Amino acid sequence: MTSDSTRADAAARDATAFSPSTDANRAARREPSLVDQTGAGLDGLAQLRALLASGRKPGILVSLDFDFVEAEEGLAVFAGTPGPHAYNPIGTVHGGYAATLLDSACGCAVHSRLSAEQAYTTLELKVAYHKAITRHSGRLRAEGRVLSFGQRVA
Repeated sequence: MTSDSTRADAAARDATAFSPSTDANRAARREPSLVDQTGAGLDGLAQLRALLASGRKPGILVSLDFDFVEAEEGLAVFAGTPGPHAYNPIGTVHGGYAATLLDSACGCAVHSRLSAEQAYTTLELKVAYHKAITRHSGRLRAEGRVLSFGQRVA
């Protein structure tokens, strides 16, 4: 059984962990990224271009065998050819493969519009699946385009 004071302490810690924070505090809670390593101090588009020029791949691109193809202001393109590494137990490509390809494109499109002091994370993701993906589907290409860019949500 947990005492009320223990629950209150845990709630206070949880509230602090998810409260709005400075860029320095956000950076302290995550691992350094390839964007940090290749484009520190640059705006979002310059960071993405530096990452592309470096030829290095973040872990998710290695794991799922995606390529970061293109970055322009408000646009990011990713592509991948699904293979056995992306299959689920029922014999098709796992839905997370397509969702991750789309999330990467949309997220980096938003990243391309950020200043050097801004950061982002995915707020929501909804994917409608209309047809199964298999290894016979061929290369998939996801283009993320920024349609709106507000103070807090893009």
